[in-house]
Amino acid sequence: MKFLFDLFPVILFFGIFKWGDSHVESAQSLVQQTMSGFVSGGEISASQAPILLATAVAIVATIGQIGYLLIRRKKVDMMLWVSLAVIVIFGGATIYFNSEEFIKWKPTVLYWCFAVSLLVSQLLFRKNIIRTMMEAQLKLPDPVWTRLCYAWVVFMGSMGLINLYFAFWGNFSTSTWVNFKLFGGMGLMFVFIVAQSAYLSKYIKDAS
Repeated sequence: MKFLFDLFPVILFFGIFKWGDSHVESAQSLVQQTMSGFVSGGEISASQAPILLATAVAIVATIGQIGYLLIRRKKVDMMLWVSLAVIVIFGGATIYFNSEEFIKWKPTVLYWCFAVSLLVSQLLFRKNIIRTMMEAQLKLPDPVWTRLCYAWVVFMGSMGLINLYFAFWGNFSTSTWVNFKLFGGMGLMFVFIVAQSAYLSKYIKDAS
């Protein structure tokens, strides 16, 4: 359930974009009516309407996530606060400047923020965030926790680069990037977790 909760804004972003991409005139009219005051110049083209609408919904969804947790007096993870800051800044810039380039940078910035926080905590403060998150479920030797931390740093750094490839360098359409953002990102995360589990399996057996 937590996995779906974390993905809620991404799923909404995908669904709203696909609806807008299939109903361009309706999306343009809706954005023009509700968001023209937030867009520089006030004019929204039909081609930009789907991404602007999806971005606005993602911002509201992320705020809603945190509001829900606060109302229920549950802990809000630091990365969720970071995600809120990134989506508000880059999503807000996307809407104001009427440019999809800003929101396309958002996943990369988020991945790299996570990678940097892991690396800085490990190198400067000798605190392994991955260990803190997983130690209640796993008992591993200290060197394995360190390797696991660096593996996540490399993975998150690589995910940021892959996002830039689909967003800008590969000359893909915005629709292709949106597809990758959901399905490609989930697929790569699944492969990484399976590989991580395979690597850790022998240590888990040894511990048992």
